[in-house]
Amino acid sequence: MAIERWYPFRVDRGDPFRDLLDIHAHMNRVIDDFLGSRTRRDAAIERGWVPAIDIRETKDELVVAAELPGLQEKDIHLSIVDNVLSLRGQRRPLEEVSEEDYHRIERWTGTFERHVQLPVPVQADKVRATYREGVLEVRLPKVEESKPREIRIEVS
Repeated sequence: MAIERWYPFRVDRGDPFRDLLDIHAHMNRVIDDFLGSRTRRDAAIERGWVPAIDIRETKDELVVAAELPGLQEKDIHLSIVDNVLSLRGQRRPLEEVSEEDYHRIERWTGTFERHVQLPVPVQADKVRATYREGVLEVRLPKVEESKPREIRIEVS
């Protein structure tokens, strides 16, 4: 039985470059810890944040749901180019507080960007997006040719 590292917040399990990024980040932490050059803010920046997403398919559309807690709709930008859905945004700090006042910083602030290759062609001009209670839901209607069709079999 193979042992695999467990990632509690990992969404893209099939991403072949994820392990390389983990190794790179780990080596940076080891070197920085040895040289004593890491601060709490550096650790928070290195960790980064990308929203978790779910993609499901119905007969007529794709539905993408992204968790974006603490954002306002004006901070979220959505686009589709060449059947790739791009989600960009910025999470701003709730209040201005000096870093020295914190004992622990775990909530990430700053910009994020996420690109998702859509599994089927969609009608980009008919996409609808709603944002409620920290969840962005994007409904992408499929193009007619990609919808499944029943083919009637004639008996001769």
